[in-house]
Amino acid sequence: NSAMNNTGLRVAHPGPRGRGIGEDGAVPTPLYQLKAEFFKSLGHPVRVRVLELLSVREHAVGEMLTQVGVEPANLSQQLAVLRRAGLVSSRRDGAVVHSRLTSEQVAELLAVARNILTTVLAGNVELLEDLRADDPGT
Repeated sequence: NSAMNNTGLRVAHPGPRGRGIGEDGAVPTPLYQLKAEFFKSLGHPVRVRVLELLSVREHAVGEMLTQVGVEPANLSQQLAVLRRAGLVSSRRDGAVVHSRLTSEQVAELLAVARNILTTVLAGNVELLEDLRADDPGT
């Protein structure tokens, strides 16, 4: 009793009587592992840039090429990863393929990541300033 989840992992559903093992004997994928797979789908600069663009609005793939700065085959590959992860969906309008986020929560996740990075980088600047203040050569 297993199915593919949106990250491409085979996930077993709990068996009868809540034993946690599927009828086929498969053990469910732990949530922490699913989370790790989810974050791996965000682990490429092109994918992050695509998600940033799509956080603003739907984009045609061709129009993203100039803003992302990669070859069409690379962009297509990265979009496929995001689609498999369930973060992006695509629709065809004639010869033009348009992509969009599947959920506004993806944009919110990027905003939270930006806030975390801002805090971390501000702390690094303060540390650097402290180091410079302690350096007798400055």
